[in-house]
Amino acid sequence: QVQVVESGGGLVRPGASLRLSCAATTDRFAINALGWFRQAPGEQRELVAALSSGGRWKIADSVKGRFTVSRGDAKDTLGLQMNSLKSADSGVYYCGASSYYDLDTYAFWGQGTQVAVSS
Repeated sequence: QVQVVESGGGLVRPGASLRLSCAATTDRFAINALGWFRQAPGEQRELVAALSSGGRWKIADSVKGRFTVSRGDAKDTLGLQMNSLKSADSGVYYCGASSYYDLDTYAFWGQGTQVAVSS
């Protein structure tokens, strides 16, 4: 079993910054990919950014230049630094964990953390 926990969401004004953190714990699998996804009301969940333990990464065009994804100091942790936030960035942000190196498909998910950008 894999436990995934997100933290760091909140309500901010446009132009502000937030940092999200994800931690995956398991005693059965090696975690080889972690990814951040978001879902706005009425929309499909979309990939924001992801990293594999092999060094591959990807980031959505809509957040390039504003968001940065990075491994945390602790094992199986992932951070998402979000700068210059826009209202379009609002939604529930989920962290996914996978034992595979595929950056698009995840078997284990956290409960999500809410990000609201509003003036």
